[in-house]
Amino acid sequence: MNEQVSTIYENEKLLKASEVAKILNISRSLVYSLIQTGKIAHVRINQVVRIHQDDLIKFIEGNRTEVDTYPIHS
Repeated sequence: MNEQVSTIYENEKLLKASEVAKILNISRSLVYSLIQTGKIAHVRINQVVRIHQDDLIKFIEGNRTEVDTYPIHS
């Protein structure tokens, strides 16, 4: 295996749908639904689906809402 490919395997992790479900505290079927609707980027190898950890982070960041802070008036 060449050095560049070896480095990718050492530094990057592809997550299973069950791992993503556990991280997000949602069902595995919801993870697959998010994949099917294109909301989570993924890698498909034949019938196997994996999610790159960077894509999971992008999904989380893209779905984060900011809380509006209003000054409290007395």
